[in-house]
Amino acid sequence: MIRIYGIRNCDTIKKTLAWFADQQVDIEFIDYKKTPPDEALVRTWLTQLDWEQLINKRGTSWRKLPQEQRDALTEAGAIEQMIANPSLIKRPLVEYQGAVSVGFDEAHFARLAAQVR
Repeated sequence: MIRIYGIRNCDTIKKTLAWFADQQVDIEFIDYKKTPPDEALVRTWLTQLDWEQLINKRGTSWRKLPQEQRDALTEAGAIEQMIANPSLIKRPLVEYQGAVSVGFDEAHFARLAAQVR
């Protein structure tokens, strides 16, 4: 099953969930606000993506971090920040059969949908 992580009120998540619903593809949605990721889950994602790919540097949560903290961020610090403030994680984060991707990518979603049918 395709697992999608995000925040329910995020426009990109709404668009993603609507896309999969329109394609009649069952997904499991995990809302970061209700079920924040733990360190083990974030580290699993980091086996495939660099921490800088996981951080949403366009979002309000990133801009709210002090500049000094953003400039000095390391992987360990990024993990701590993503656990403490999951809104920092780029959305949607999509997992399928152990593979992880981030961002809205309709072509990628179509390939996933074809695999689960």
